Amino acid sequence: MSESFDVVIIGAGPGGYNAAIRAGQLGLKTAIIEKRDNKKLGGTCLNVGCIPSKALLHASQLYEIAEKDFAGLGIKTSGVSLDLPQMLKQKDDAVDALTNGVEFLMKKNKVTTFLGAGEIIAPGKVRVTGEKTVELEAKNIVIATGSEVTPLPGVEIDETQIVSSTGALALPKVPKHLVVIGGGVIGLELGSVWRRVGAKVTVVEFLDRILPTMDGEVSKQFQRILKKQGVDFKLSSKVTGAKKNKSNVKLTVEPAAGGEVETITADAVLVAIGRRPHTDKLGLETVGVKTDKRGFILTDHFKTNVDGVWAVGDCIHGPMLAHKAEDDAVACIELIAGKAGHVNYETVPNVVYTYPEVASVGKTEEQLKEEGVSYKTGKFPFMANSRAKTNHETDGFVKVLADAETDRVLGVHIVGVEAGELIAEAVSVMEFGGASEDIARTCHAHPTRSEAVRQAAMAVEGWTMQA
Repeated sequence: MSESFDVVIIGAGPGGYNAAIRAGQLGLKTAIIEKRDNKKLGGTCLNVGCIPSKALLHASQLYEIAEKDFAGLGIKTSGVSLDLPQMLKQKDDAVDALTNGVEFLMKKNKVTTFLGAGEIIAPGKVRVTGEKTVELEAKNIVIATGSEVTPLPGVEIDETQIVSSTGALALPKVPKHLVVIGGGVIGLELGSVWRRVGAKVTVVEFLDRILPTMDGEVSKQFQRILKKQGVDFKLSSKVTGAKKNKSNVKLTVEPAAGGEVETITADAVLVAIGRRPHTDKLGLETVGVKTDKRGFILTDHFKTNVDGVWAVGDCIHGPMLAHKAEDDAVACIELIAGKAGHVNYETVPNVVYTYPEVASVGKTEEQLKEEGVSYKTGKFPFMANSRAKTNHETDGFVKVLADAETDRVLGVHIVGVEAGELIAEAVSVMEFGGASEDIARTCHAHPTRSEAVRQAAMAVEGWTMQA
């Protein structure tokens, strides 16, 4: 006889496991299904995404600082060398600790975990195919299956010479030349890791700038910073083929608009052109759940067109970000429980965890111009911030965009050290419909980098005091 649940969740990433936690808190009998080969919860984010990449970004940054900056700070060392196996091990240790933590949270919130592939076989019924096959009855089914790497025609990923983000987290040696296909967040983060430990890195981007969804001014200055660090760029270019030899990969590259073809030789190639929803083999067609031509599940406040079937996270439209999936999950479960679940997608922050970081929330200047919105701009450089100056971390700036009539904050964009932490203030102000003056007249501790956010807000009305 099949077991019955109030909620069955397919997928145990940030969307799935947070949905399970909230459901448990609200007293719903809940099951979660995960098919990952390593039998670990946490999804792409914890296993082969956000968490391991940040572990390598942190370690590689410290390595580069020790190698290049210690002497200037008056710190003498007897020599710094790379222990790549240990660097990779500490990354794996962080992953293990956090995935075990998710397993604990499932038990704490009385969530039943099933390991295997989940498939909807009929309305209110899910089959789990793992070491043994079980069928579950569900009043509500939540699809939280996330996303997968988008493949590039002509460049076959083998996770050895041509890698996805997964393989780039576990290269057994530092490549002499790493070519990154794609100038988005994932490519720039992982490219930064391997550049810091000794690789030559070339980024090939189809569009005419990196971070194409971010503010144009941010994109330009950030590219200059990365170029100064040693990253090479080939913009408005496309990779049309890859030929693998025993020792290298030869890539065929040509202008995006067409033109003369060139060959680039690399030890390793990272394909990072984006991600796509993972929605196949879920039985969606069995019960008639609608998807668009790209595979995204169509929803209205997380409800699909089929009663009792919901979807959250990367497999529905919106930013493909772990924290967005988490907010989706909480709102979805609260709606199932009869509460007022809601997500404000205008205030979902986006962060690039390079050095320095890039962070943004809300509208870019390009979007405001396209929408015909009248706005004011305030900017402040970290070069004029006392903490940044003292720490020799002066690259970047803060930009605040506010409505020209109401002064309501419409967007904030930051390039700088710890930008990912600084953006939280802007998110909170925007969530409450605040104005640039609210930031400008809020006392900020001195000396901190957060003062740059305040000074940029002051600049909206032309009364910056520190520059």
